[in-house]
Amino acid sequence: MRDRACPVPQPIVLGHEGSGVVAAVGAGVSKVKHGDHVVMSFNSCGSCESCLENKPSYCHDFWGCNFAGARADRSSPLHKGPESIHGNFFGQSSFADHALCTERNIVKVRSDAPLELLGPLACGIQTGAGAVINALKVGPGKKFAVFGVGSVGLSAVMAARLVGAGTIIAIDMHPERLKQALELGATHVVNARNESVVDEVMKITGSGVHYSLETTSLPTVIRQAVECLTFRGICGILGSSPVGTRVSLDVIHLMTAGRAVRGIVEGDSIPDLFIPELIEHYVHGRFPFDRLVRYYPFSEINQAIADSEAGRVVKPIIRYSD
Repeated sequence: MRDRACPVPQPIVLGHEGSGVVAAVGAGVSKVKHGDHVVMSFNSCGSCESCLENKPSYCHDFWGCNFAGARADRSSPLHKGPESIHGNFFGQSSFADHALCTERNIVKVRSDAPLELLGPLACGIQTGAGAVINALKVGPGKKFAVFGVGSVGLSAVMAARLVGAGTIIAIDMHPERLKQALELGATHVVNARNESVVDEVMKITGSGVHYSLETTSLPTVIRQAVECLTFRGICGILGSSPVGTRVSLDVIHLMTAGRAVRGIVEGDSIPDLFIPELIEHYVHGRFPFDRLVRYYPFSEINQAIADSEAGRVVKPIIRYSD
């Protein structure tokens, strides 16, 4: 297993949320065929304890399968003349105009859904929605708070509304993101730039939320997400903090009220099941994730990255011309 402290090797072709049409399949492939519409999600080894128990997002070699920049035999599918270019990022490197993936990380989807829209379901959107539906299992009438409402957090807001949560609190520092959270199902918003987050959550809920979800990876925010829990509340952490990040929590606050903290990867998703489920919700108007996206031609990929980093767009999607 690759050391998670090591950076992704370069030069590398990135892209981790691909969607497209199957152009060809290998001799041993039976899951999809030429012409199928597919989404490419995260990769997993298929043979470790987690994979065998249908928990692929906790694959014991998740890093090696998704970030090592090579296939299992250490080869790369990509070359620039005689030079080998690192590929197989997230088992796909889908910023290439053709992507190679495996049966484990390709998901067949219905052909009447808008294919160009579906790529983000492969990671960020299934992470936020899956954290609510699969991992935390937020139920009808429950109180839920999400810290950070980018694409992951807004997906969590939509999922909380979908499952019937009674109170849905969105916390962020950007007024436009908070406005969008209200439009997508939040019942309350808290601007962390000028309000005391924990105090505001307590004012809204009385004793705190049953579930909180932390998407920012910032230690101070993680602590707030735990402090706003009610008795027996659960905080899910899914932000990608730097290796070695430490968080200080009050043990008595956790222990005496039965509170819990757990990490969540890829929304506890089994992509073959969960991605089609989200598509069904979208098609029937229950999960409008299309409101998060903006399309860019591949020639404007650098602008898409800049707009994302500046907060001008929630979820940029790169489109190739026909």
